[in-house]
Amino acid sequence: MSATAAGLAQVGLLVVALAVVYMPFGNYLARVYTDDRHWRVETVLYRVTRVNPDTEQCWPIYAAGVLGFPFVSIMLLYLLQRFQSWLPLNFGRGAVGPTIAFNTAVSFTTNTNWQSYVPETTLGHIVQMAGLTVQNLVSAAVGMAVAVALVRPASPRR
Repeated sequence: MSATAAGLAQVGLLVVALAVVYMPFGNYLARVYTDDRHWRVETVLYRVTRVNPDTEQCWPIYAAGVLGFPFVSIMLLYLLQRFQSWLPLNFGRGAVGPTIAFNTAVSFTTNTNWQSYVPETTLGHIVQMAGLTVQNLVSAAVGMAVAVALVRPASPRR
C-alpha cells in the first residue's frame, strides 16, 4: 500500500469513527453541561464562593473571567519559575531567565506547550508539577468552557 493510499484510508477511517460516535458522545456532553442537579461538593463550593448556579451569566462577566483567569495563570506560572531557587525540590537549579519564564508561562497557559529549553535540566519538580502540569489541565478546561459557551446559544433550550 502506498503512503498516499494509507493516508487516505486513515482519514476515511477517522471520518467513519467520528460519524459513529458523534451523536452518543454529543448527547452525553449535552447532558453533562445542562444537568440542573448538583453534587454535594459542588453545592458546598457554591455556598463558599457565594455563587448561584441557577442564574445566567452575562457576557461581560464571562469575558472578564475567560481573559482574567489566563492572565492570573500566566503571572503565577511566571513567578513560580522566577522564584524556583527558593522552592523545595529545585535540585540546585536557579531561577529561569525572565524571557524564557514568560515564554513558557504564556505557552503553557495557551495550551501550546512550546519549550525552548530542556525541562529536565532547567526546572525543578515543583515548577513542573504545580506549574506546567496544572496548566496542561486548566488551559484545556478553559478551552472547553469557551467551546460550550459558543455552542450553547445554538442549542435548543431545556
